[in-house]
Amino acid sequence: MGEFPNIKKPTLLLDKTKCLANIKRMASKAKKHHLQFRPHFKTHQSLEIGRWFKDFGVDKIAVSSLSMANYFSKEWNDITVAFPTNILEIDTINSLASNITLNLTVENTESVEYLKKHLTHKVNLFIQIDVGYGRTGIDPSNTTYTNDILHVIDDSKMMEFVGFLYHAGHTYSCRSKDCIENIHHHGLKVINELKNQYLKSYPNLIVSLGDTPSCSISEDFQSIDEIRPGNFVFYDLMQHQIGSNAIEDIAVAMACPIVAKHKDRSEIVIYGGGIHFSKDRIIENGTTIYGKVVEKTASGWGKVVKDTYLKRVSQEHGIVKVPSEDFDHYAIGDYLLILPVHSCMTVDVMTNYLTLEGQEISTLNSL
Repeated sequence: MGEFPNIKKPTLLLDKTKCLANIKRMASKAKKHHLQFRPHFKTHQSLEIGRWFKDFGVDKIAVSSLSMANYFSKEWNDITVAFPTNILEIDTINSLASNITLNLTVENTESVEYLKKHLTHKVNLFIQIDVGYGRTGIDPSNTTYTNDILHVIDDSKMMEFVGFLYHAGHTYSCRSKDCIENIHHHGLKVINELKNQYLKSYPNLIVSLGDTPSCSISEDFQSIDEIRPGNFVFYDLMQHQIGSNAIEDIAVAMACPIVAKHKDRSEIVIYGGGIHFSKDRIIENGTTIYGKVVEKTASGWGKVVKDTYLKRVSQEHGIVKVPSEDFDHYAIGDYLLILPVHSCMTVDVMTNYLTLEGQEISTLNSL
């Protein structure tokens, strides 16, 4: 990989070609199904990468925090915060709402009552629905509580109900496309029934769907008006195991220097641990994996190296298991390229990317 400068410490590498292909594929799917494409920017967290989406007609985005909304508001003027509203950040909410179209997510009467009293600028509100994930959101059958929230919203000139938002995060426990489709279709059935109950009173309401596995795999989006996947921009080993993507679609890899070798146990120590990869992991055939080593190529990286994987991480250390017959192929002072298990978390703990052309891209974390 002669195009890279010398790697001296753990460095997150980005294959722009793969990244753009992932964006194009999802944008094309949204267009095919007449869906609003509102990508979730929590994965890449970069203004520069965000600009790449504009070439595909994207003009609305989602984020996971108000601080992230503030960062992206420099270049985006329609932002959904797809996380339950934190009323303690009311000053930030009002500041953002004065400059952009701000869409908040709510799921309780306490938050909307507080917003009603303290908003100084108008916001749009999504009500979050739980379709089986069990993390956040209202039980769709509890329409009494949904009506209580809507009553408060409708009674305020500063709030407007725009629709229902949900995230079928339990697709992340899947290990097959059939499993993803089953969860997705259950969510569609639930949300369709709910949507039909409220369409007469709110004819313009929309339904926003958020999980990458459903958006990647399914071709059925009945009752859905908007998709807001995030991880798809890079994908990762976890999404591959779920069935969302091919290995070749993964657009980021970590370059980690080799600092020690232990032939007696056929293990290599790298400079690259939990503060670089996070500690997300997958299990394959009973083996715990924190990342997979890939071949270096002249243009970036290639195939996964068989039976060569990141088996353990601590704060700075990573322990890579290699086949004994390959052990002498690696030298101290060289570096390994490793596909991350969860690209969202890996990006969050790193401070910038390096593209295959050697160009550095700043991220949210570098501010």
